[in-house]
Amino acid sequence: MKRTLVVGDIHGGFKALQQVFERANVTENDKLIFLGDYVDGWSESSKIIQFLIELSEKQECIFIKGNHDAWTEDWISLGDAPNVWLSNGGKSTVESYADYSLEDLNLHLEFFQRMKNYYVDEENRLFIHAGYSSMHGPEKEVYSSNYRWDRTLWETAVAMDKKLSKNSNLYPKRFLLYNEIFIGHTPTLYLGIKHPVNKANIWNLDTGAAFTGNLSIMDVDTKEFWQSDPLPSLYPNEKGRNN
Repeated sequence: MKRTLVVGDIHGGFKALQQVFERANVTENDKLIFLGDYVDGWSESSKIIQFLIELSEKQECIFIKGNHDAWTEDWISLGDAPNVWLSNGGKSTVESYADYSLEDLNLHLEFFQRMKNYYVDEENRLFIHAGYSSMHGPEKEVYSSNYRWDRTLWETAVAMDKKLSKNSNLYPKRFLLYNEIFIGHTPTLYLGIKHPVNKANIWNLDTGAAFTGNLSIMDVDTKEFWQSDPLPSLYPNEKGRNN
């Protein structure tokens, strides 16, 4: 039976990605949706991108662009390396590309350029890295950077009264546009939780792989999920984004 699996923020943790694929028994029959932030953090960012390029040739994959992916794209294409990026994991990404040829760098650049800002499936489920602020949905967003940076969507869901039903006039209108919304970007560790979190009709799959948490993959239909070991245990001689 074909599954649709959604993958949270990876942040250079290739070992974690391999581990969750094995634990979820991912096969070529599965449709994979990645929520972005493949790079910046642990030491294997370039390996992840190469793996994903090859993976997309074997099975159906949707790649959403995260804010860290946009930073890396700018570095490869324009040479931009702002300090805010380098100090938030970018340095490890630059180092991971040290031995890459210009030809290989260009192949990776094309991969970043093909990533989507968001994706809506046939079940009217939205997949986006961070969120959107427009009550008319992401297609009406004034600032495209919100796809990769907005936290108000998740903050609103976290702050909502649990008793508030979809029939209430106070239920956020932008939530009602989709049956479900899957995001990353804001670690669930901020809530003291290490697994995927559901608030209102939003699922947050960023379980802190960039820091002390795990990488998570979820079946979007059954909500069964699998996790890697904590990333610091997979990279004991590294700091990830904890420096």
